[in-house]
Amino acid sequence: MFSLKFLIAYILDLIFGDPEKFPHPVRFIGKLISFLEKKLYKYNNKIVFGGVTTVITIVVTFIISYLIVSKSILLEVILLYTTLAVKCLADEGMRVYYILKKGDLKEAKEKLAYLVSRDTETMEERDIVRSVLETISENSIDGVIAPMFYAFVGSYFNFKGVSLALPFAMTYKSINTLDSMLGYKNEKYLKFGRVSAKVDDLANIIPARLGGMLLIPLASILAGYDYKNSFKICLRDRKNHASPNSAHGESAFAGALGVQFGGKTKYFGVWYDKPTIGDKLKEFTISDILKAKKLLYSTSFITFLIFFTISLI
Repeated sequence: MFSLKFLIAYILDLIFGDPEKFPHPVRFIGKLISFLEKKLYKYNNKIVFGGVTTVITIVVTFIISYLIVSKSILLEVILLYTTLAVKCLADEGMRVYYILKKGDLKEAKEKLAYLVSRDTETMEERDIVRSVLETISENSIDGVIAPMFYAFVGSYFNFKGVSLALPFAMTYKSINTLDSMLGYKNEKYLKFGRVSAKVDDLANIIPARLGGMLLIPLASILAGYDYKNSFKICLRDRKNHASPNSAHGESAFAGALGVQFGGKTKYFGVWYDKPTIGDKLKEFTISDILKAKKLLYSTSFITFLIFFTISLI
């Protein structure tokens, strides 16, 4: 039964992505986090109450997801589809691609600013392309591999006859949303978001390594890219990031496409010299966005195919 639900959810994501007016569950999770932050941030012990915010968000998400699954198979499939972000991620990259293709650097910077936390004002075309590729590669784990992994793992558990595939996948999305909203290492969130960031790190340990060391290199074969270099660069550069997980997907993508991520990057007015990931075999061009999109879709298909096949067996 899970195999059929998984198949339908995957197809729905490839067709519809994230429609603008669709009431996406992550938006409601985000509202819950904002509400809890507003109520709990005022207390002195930021680490403890940030942890409380994390725990409440995770528990509420799990319980609501479980109750939905127990009531409606249709809603279960629809919500399972919303945990995936293949088309949405590809579409965001392609929007920047089309803007760059018509030569509007200013508009491309403005569009990119909605996707990344780094400063975009001083970027040249190659910097914009690099940022898009880094976003796609990093989110290939968060938006594709990890939710599929947790849905697959959850399908082997049930409580009172109710499958935990959706609760596992949706709970992962809540953890990811917590990190994206609270997991900043700035003055405001360094303590309040610490637990959220650590939980996100733990949740991505297996998906990141599975993606970087296996799934993305395999997808590189399907896409016609350098799968040997994808694996080699991941093995070499997987730790070249402040996050213990982010460089796995990025390094596998960089190796497959023959590009180098990292280097000088500006965040909130301050320049940082990030560790490099990959070898600079070529300069960035706008066509690299198309290649990254192809690798993203290939990665989603390989990941889906492996989990789908195992679930059938």
